[in-house]
Amino acid sequence: MTLNHRSHVVTEGPARAPNRAMLRAVGMKDEDFGKPIIGIASGWSETTPCNAHLNRLGEHVHTGVLEAGGFPQTFGYPTASDGIGMGHEGMRFSLPSRELIADCLDMMTNGSRFDGIVGIGGCDKNMPGNLMAFGRLDVPAIFLYGGTILPGKHKNEDIDIVSIFEAVGKYQCGLIDEEELSQVEQKSIPTHGSCGGMYTANTMASCIEAMGMSITNSSSIPGVTSAKDSDSRRVGKAIYKAIELGLNSRKIMTKDAFENGIVTALALGGSTNLVLHLLATAHETGINLTLEDFNRLGAKVPHIADLKPGGKYVMEDLYHVGGVPALMKVLLKEGLLHAEALTVTGKTIAENLDECADLSEGQKIVVNFNTPLKATAPIKVLRGNLAPGGSVLKTSGLKVTDITGPAKVFECEEDCFAAVEQKEIKAGDVVVIRNEGPKGGPGMREMLSVTAALCGQGLGESVGLLTDGRFSGGTHGLVVGHVAPEAALGGPISAVQDGDIITISEKNAELSVNLSDDEISARIAEYKNPTDNYHSGFIGKYRKLVKSAEIGAVTSEFNQNPS
Repeated sequence: MTLNHRSHVVTEGPARAPNRAMLRAVGMKDEDFGKPIIGIASGWSETTPCNAHLNRLGEHVHTGVLEAGGFPQTFGYPTASDGIGMGHEGMRFSLPSRELIADCLDMMTNGSRFDGIVGIGGCDKNMPGNLMAFGRLDVPAIFLYGGTILPGKHKNEDIDIVSIFEAVGKYQCGLIDEEELSQVEQKSIPTHGSCGGMYTANTMASCIEAMGMSITNSSSIPGVTSAKDSDSRRVGKAIYKAIELGLNSRKIMTKDAFENGIVTALALGGSTNLVLHLLATAHETGINLTLEDFNRLGAKVPHIADLKPGGKYVMEDLYHVGGVPALMKVLLKEGLLHAEALTVTGKTIAENLDECADLSEGQKIVVNFNTPLKATAPIKVLRGNLAPGGSVLKTSGLKVTDITGPAKVFECEEDCFAAVEQKEIKAGDVVVIRNEGPKGGPGMREMLSVTAALCGQGLGESVGLLTDGRFSGGTHGLVVGHVAPEAALGGPISAVQDGDIITISEKNAELSVNLSDDEISARIAEYKNPTDNYHSGFIGKYRKLVKSAEIGAVTSEFNQNPS
């Protein structure tokens, strides 16, 4: 097989002289036209610390590709910062950016006929956006994570993005003054890199490595280190080898690979967004993955990594004791990983892990497998008459995982946050925020501002909260997201009224309201969805196309035949 099996249609033969003329203007020479052309998709952006250093990493990938014998071509894709978009209209564009990123990589890879592609990302939707494109395209592909941020320091404690959101809640109820709030603000984000706990970016990066779509020991490395530069150069060489070996992405992105990613992320105590993003990626890849798979796997996977937001440590701490591979070696030993799953290195998961170190002796970040933080996974899918299409609960770090109490209903995030500010939410309440789903929001906003403020007020485990929207990977508390069907699709969440008794139960995998089916149907028929102006432009297109959260909030049809 020739290595330029796709790009030769651009570079070979007399009829392609005009095409070659264009390529000469961007640096190609006669000796380059027979080389594989490798796209480098960079999410570099000055809008967010998660991505502000990706141009540096892209240059190292570029060098690695040249050294291996390929011809690199770098292009950009857009990114939306969750941390900056949180709590206002900008957050509506976060989840839709995932679809836009996948479409951008699809368009560039097919339009330019790249023979392989490296995707570089840092902010939350970069990872699944890239992975969805890889599954759709079925060409040799590798994802390079920009790396975690280093923690800030305040009063001899590590702090991060969640610290400042929770400080807002503390300030609102008088636990800290404005000067303390300012100090936390100034120290929370000290470097470039993605949010430091086991939030969505680190969750997805770890998952992608476990799936075999990143090179080994790549997801744990902090973004500002020289080790990340070396990692990036290795990726440039690895993509050339993947093209040589014919390692198209669907050879790697099998059901076993998805299960390896899920098991690893659950053991780490990862973000609930994992569920949404892997459902979407499976949809693009032609893999039959369902909500039930998460409960099936979660029943045998203990939570063993003591990482924020439910624990004490950050991703940098995990890196220093062996990183994600060291944790995966524990899972492999216990028979929880598919050892023979193929990876982008051309080796199996087991072969890759055999080359990695065990967890450092005496480390405290990953606890003993037989005495876990929690015997089963801290993410659970709940169903019931409030969520016949499913919903997702996260329980890491919680002592209380069940609640039954009266509903306090809000039609949007802003209304709820105002009530939190006025201290109208009391212990025992079950907060309901609706019209924040993929279609109804539109955009399925995250609720970190609300949940962090509640935690800051000391209500993290004494108040339940459910929504057809999403939660940040930094969210901590008794919260249920992705309630499906959403209110905009006539879901039962639209039937709830103030004072209705709601049950959230991890034990019974239940999300229900104490109403009869007839009463729910009658209320749904009477309910009027709020009106808004989100019917044009990018967000209007997204609203028209997006499907339910129970299949990943995707905008495309199930993909069985890649381009």
